Amino acid sequence: MRRIAALAVLALTLAGCAEQRHEAPAHRLRAWTFPKRQFIPKVPKTPQPHRVGRPRKVAAPPAAAAGATSDIAPGAPSDAEVRAELRQLYGSGGGDPAAARTVALSAGLATAPPDAPARVQRLVAAANQVARLPYVYGGGHGRGGGEGLWVDSAYDCSGSVSFALASAGFLESPMDSTALERFGKPGRGKWVTIYANAGHAFMEVGGARFDTVGLKQSGSRWQPAYRSVSGFTVRHPPGL
Repeated sequence: MRRIAALAVLALTLAGCAEQRHEAPAHRLRAWTFPKRQFIPKVPKTPQPHRVGRPRKVAAPPAAAAGATSDIAPGAPSDAEVRAELRQLYGSGGGDPAAARTVALSAGLATAPPDAPARVQRLVAAANQVARLPYVYGGGHGRGGGEGLWVDSAYDCSGSVSFALASAGFLESPMDSTALERFGKPGRGKWVTIYANAGHAFMEVGGARFDTVGLKQSGSRWQPAYRSVSGFTVRHPPGL
């Protein structure tokens, strides 16, 4: 009986709880809304970390002010262009002073540098006049006599050298090879060197050889400078 009574009390209690639950008003959740013109703070952006090794931009230098002057004239050649022109004129000797005393050869004729002394210019020009004329023994030594002392249709070795030296103002009459052994001053010259012995004479001008022997090789007395000078007396014109 007690067990039945207890179950009845429990049933009444549960029923009362159920009635109270239904009678209590239910609470409704409302969605949160911002009022009008509500201030919403802006969150600053997080700065990006610096990457190691990433190149930084360097500001370009300011442009030159309008009307600014420069030490270099417009259109002036660069240092490299000047050096290239000097090499073309005088060879690849760089800063060697001897490189500026180079006579260029082309098609059997010679060209002296534009800054060569006037006597060198006249000597080279005269040598060009007889460079291709044939060889004849005694040619250029006054075979015609009188006004034709220097003019001839053919020249021997000393006659052609004498013609060039006379045109530069160093001789008043032709000299044979033996006389050229005593010409001028001993030793090599800066521009002109005479090589002479009892049987032959030739000269070097600015590194180029003026030699009758060259006629058989190329048809011109102008040749590259190299040849044996053993047995020759070495002389040069005064000042050259």
